Amino acid sequence: MSVESGLNAAVEYHVVNSLGWSSLRPLQHAAVAPVRAGKDCLLIAPTAGGKTEAALFPLLSEMVEEDWHGLSVLYITPLRALLNNLYPRLEQYAGWLGRRVALWHGDVGDSERRRILGERPDMLLTTPESLESMLVSRRVDHRALFAGVRAVVIDEVHAFAGADRGWHLLAVLERIQRLAGRRIQRVGLSATVGNPESILTWLRGSNVSAGTGAEVVTGEDHRTVTSPVDVTLDYVGSLANAAEVISRLYRGEKRLVFCESRRRAEELAFELRARNVTTFVSHSSLSRDERQVSERAFAEARDCVIVATSTLELGVDIGDLDRMIQIDAPRSVASFLQRLGRTGRRAGTQRNALFLAVESEGFLRAAALLLLWGQGLVEPVVPPPSPRHLAAQQLLALALQEGRFGATTWRSWWDGLGFMDEAAPILEYLRSEQFLVEDQGMVFIGPRAEKEFGRRYFMDLLASFSADLELRVVAGVREIGMVSPLALQSWKSGGPAKRLLLAGWAWRVESVDWERREVVVSDAPDKGKVRWPSEAVAESFELARAQRDVLLGRTPDVVLSRRAVERLARIRDEMADVVDPDGLVVLEAPAGREFWTWAGLRANETLIAALGAGDGADNHRFTLDEATGLSDLRAAPVDVALPVISPQAVDGLKFSAALAPELATATLAERFVDRSGAMETIQSPIVATSISSRRGQLRRLGEEL
Repeated sequence: MSVESGLNAAVEYHVVNSLGWSSLRPLQHAAVAPVRAGKDCLLIAPTAGGKTEAALFPLLSEMVEEDWHGLSVLYITPLRALLNNLYPRLEQYAGWLGRRVALWHGDVGDSERRRILGERPDMLLTTPESLESMLVSRRVDHRALFAGVRAVVIDEVHAFAGADRGWHLLAVLERIQRLAGRRIQRVGLSATVGNPESILTWLRGSNVSAGTGAEVVTGEDHRTVTSPVDVTLDYVGSLANAAEVISRLYRGEKRLVFCESRRRAEELAFELRARNVTTFVSHSSLSRDERQVSERAFAEARDCVIVATSTLELGVDIGDLDRMIQIDAPRSVASFLQRLGRTGRRAGTQRNALFLAVESEGFLRAAALLLLWGQGLVEPVVPPPSPRHLAAQQLLALALQEGRFGATTWRSWWDGLGFMDEAAPILEYLRSEQFLVEDQGMVFIGPRAEKEFGRRYFMDLLASFSADLELRVVAGVREIGMVSPLALQSWKSGGPAKRLLLAGWAWRVESVDWERREVVVSDAPDKGKVRWPSEAVAESFELARAQRDVLLGRTPDVVLSRRAVERLARIRDEMADVVDPDGLVVLEAPAGREFWTWAGLRANETLIAALGAGDGADNHRFTLDEATGLSDLRAAPVDVALPVISPQAVDGLKFSAALAPELATATLAERFVDRSGAMETIQSPIVATSISSRRGQLRRLGEEL
């Protein structure tokens, strides 16, 4: 190599001769020393920055020189598809040294699992849920399997850290660390983190209290893209128009189109195929075979389009792209950067993005997001607060894993992991409700746990999230994917023909077996419909305020099409009465007062809770009745307020049955609060106008305040 790498000689030899690299990339070179020193690390670089190699080449060097044997490295990702994609590459790297890699997730069969248990690999590619299943399975000797683990690599760590899966992963790693009897080195990989130091501290778990070293390693500035970027914002008004634009632009190129819902992805794919565009589809409700066929065909083709949801935002390799196209807008700058990083990987090309807004709301959000991107903002990743339900899950899982555990010694399994240190009252509730029972100082699984979670060998306990009820869709022997019962509400046997849209094709529903949860379909010529459950997405305070800034005249520094310029002017004119540079706008209406806060849904719900009145909250506004004065808003106790949580929402919290009802409600409320956004809102000046004269001049309500 042109510069000494610091890697083991055998690894370096293959990097040069097997991969043909003359040098390591910046991140890879910077990561060698801290990773080889055993430090917990967070490795950050843009997409395709070589993060996987930055972690594995030093770990493989240590594996050889320190003579690690048996299962010594865990490689964890959020997606099975990403594991499948990485496996051949990691198998090649380990094979240089005569070491083995294996794959374990829900799609891996029993025979392969038995082989892994009989001949333990040196590296295991898996998910947190599969790790949990190995720990609780009676067919796995978990003590023997995990005894030699030295390091864990967590890919796409931001995807874990911002959700309950992250807390679940940390708790599982602590249990594995206890089984191994040593500190396990943790190496996180991410392309987009706005708060790297705090995420590294979170990732380290109990290793923080152990006093071992830690380091954030960057190859280049992860907050901004330093190479030239071509970004265009266009307004097209409908998905059909978007399909028309995509079919005419960039012919002969490979285009990746992101949609924010599965329904839209399906509809757009159908529209593109109707225009003779070679189109593939990828989202979470398609069968594994359908996704793999689409992703493989897309990687090998040229003049084509793949329509996807956020499942292709992460590091699944689908080959070189020419164009990234976004329908409306993602919900964060971090997400946009992930998608933008899919392009510009070939020499002589640049990163690019084309935003096609199909509705005014999506257009405004896209403009605001691009405004924030231009300011260099990357949102911090904030782990969900108060994971009490996961503390309950971990106590139950430990009882399954060990058969029993000490009523006074259980903390040692998660020593130093904060949210488990506070699990004593949760354990007491589990015992009082017979989820767990105690005998002579030992705690066992109780009858209530078997009733609530015991189905299919306690499979419901293995994942930190609840999957929506879906029905399998088959055409002959081909499994196409899954649909929600919502898509079949109007279907009746012998009734009018019902058509579905799935995998970008239309299907006629022939029969529905509700007990087996199976839908039999056949080809149909006409477009069908499809639905999945959806909820309002809470925009951040920053994104909501950026939309207000756009309405007040700020324009993102990107190319705007003629249609975008016209739409922006029209939206500004139509919404002129609900924004004001001096502060909040209050619209007097017969039903009450509309407070246009532009503060995000969480801040608005926090304000409603603090006032004890109001409804109709969204990301931009909320409504108060006439009985609540503006002085009440100024004095609202937002520092202690918690949003009101419905019983239905509590039922949707995984493992809520294992928490005292008031604790489950508080857990959800604490996750939905935004006190800083609410406080900034009530401290803003207030202006007002009447609904009957929306175009009139805004007048101040100083006399009431």
